[in-house]
Amino acid sequence: MASDVSLFSLLGWGNAGYGDELVFGAILTLQISFCSYLLGFCLGLLGAGAKLSSNRWLHRLGDVYTTLVRSLPEVLLMLILFYTGQSQLKAMLLALGLVDETFELNAFAVAVSALGFIQGAYLTEVLRGAILSVPKGQMEAARAYGMPFWLRFRRILFPQMIRYALPGLGNIWLNATKDSSLISVTGAAAELLKSGSMAASATKAYTFFYSVTAGGFLVVSIVSMLLFYYAERRANRGVRRA
Repeated sequence: MASDVSLFSLLGWGNAGYGDELVFGAILTLQISFCSYLLGFCLGLLGAGAKLSSNRWLHRLGDVYTTLVRSLPEVLLMLILFYTGQSQLKAMLLALGLVDETFELNAFAVAVSALGFIQGAYLTEVLRGAILSVPKGQMEAARAYGMPFWLRFRRILFPQMIRYALPGLGNIWLNATKDSSLISVTGAAAELLKSGSMAASATKAYTFFYSVTAGGFLVVSIVSMLLFYYAERRANRGVRRA
């Protein structure tokens, strides 16, 4: 009993324990997940548009993007994009004379961009399938009425596409919350896994802190699943089930 009490005392706030580090790590995990997911969604829209385009080069570019990203291990991609991408971007900015040698890119932004790039490939396929599920006749009718592309997209394609894509979007979001831990391999930020790992190393209470970390990810996943469940129910109101 005393050992249990001493273990939970390690979750104290401030100098009393590692509770604040874990809470701030969980908040940072959500920030990383949201920012990378938002970037991945935008890239997914562009990728889906490219793969559905009648332009041969755009279609091939979309194919290369999704094939490469989905074929390589995510940790390897993260390391390549973080280190190689960071150095190449800095070299390009130096060549253009926009920065000097002392300039350093924001490591957090670079890591989030790398994660967003990875998630964008998976979101490309989710959104492509959702777009194909929207009846073509509705878009053709809107075009016949003279609706410009962006109006057709905003009023007809996007709302229906999101309804079809919600299950897949929910799965990718759950992956995004877990993939946020990939940032720990770059040392760019102390998210939940990194915070738990540092606490475990400092106290040698590996089982306890890794269990607490797992519990944190589990809570995020359960809340996320509930939110997407209610979002799907709302999006499918008035739709007859087969």
